[in-house]
Amino acid sequence: MTCKPEVLRSVPLFSLLDDDETAVLAEQVEVKTFAARERIYKAGEPGMAYVMVSGRVKVTTVDDDQQEVVVDEPGKGEFFGFASMLEQTPHQTSAFALEDSSCLEVSRDDIEILLKRKPMAGMDLLTTLGHQYHVAHQLVRGRVTRNPNEIIEREMTAGERIADAVAGFGGSWTFIITFAVVLIVYTMANVILDRKAWDPYPFILLNLFLSMLAAIQAPVIMMSQNRQDTKDRLRGELDFDVNRRAESEIQGISRKLNLLDERIEDLSDMLRGKGAPSVDHLAR
Repeated sequence: MTCKPEVLRSVPLFSLLDDDETAVLAEQVEVKTFAARERIYKAGEPGMAYVMVSGRVKVTTVDDDQQEVVVDEPGKGEFFGFASMLEQTPHQTSAFALEDSSCLEVSRDDIEILLKRKPMAGMDLLTTLGHQYHVAHQLVRGRVTRNPNEIIEREMTAGERIADAVAGFGGSWTFIITFAVVLIVYTMANVILDRKAWDPYPFILLNLFLSMLAAIQAPVIMMSQNRQDTKDRLRGELDFDVNRRAESEIQGISRKLNLLDERIEDLSDMLRGKGAPSVDHLAR
């Protein structure tokens, strides 16, 4: 369907054109209409760019785990499939209409004519490319699997590292055996020395050392436990993100199954409307 000039004026990229240039471009650009759940293009098809006029569109790709990832949901006046059109390469994404939608189909030749007539429109092109770049960057950043151990190790301070080392040594058999040996040697030495002992029974000096050790060791161990709680909370957040993505994938599979069921019913109705033989008749 031929595009009307007023439709082009609603697109930021074409808003700089005067009436004559808009009329020339309107003769070349076509308006495509898509029904709900209809595919606009799929990955691997020749690159053509589209501009949203009305409706809703979802642009998706498939990652290495064969999971569908939503790349963008362009709004009115925004491009999608733009980079593949400029590079004249197959699309790396797929686009589907979420509802009845209308889009402008733009080719590389259309953009070339536009730039020849209005060179400053190139800034709008760069803005469009910058938007798609940021969308892709945010997508990659959001989907990177974070390792809580690496994050916490990177943010640790010197005091926190000392606290972890003290807690790790204080909760080991090495500390228990070493501490027991020191206590036995200390008490035996003071008992054998009798009146010459520096800390005779009831070992008041030893009790002072033990109290000081306990007073220092307890908060240090609590610091390490707090860090463990932080690590567990971060793991919980990452698990929640994974579960949410899994739920989204399950919902996507359910929608596709429902769509497949609807298509099968539509095909069955079409066959019955054409007078196709029934299953019972074929069985006979």
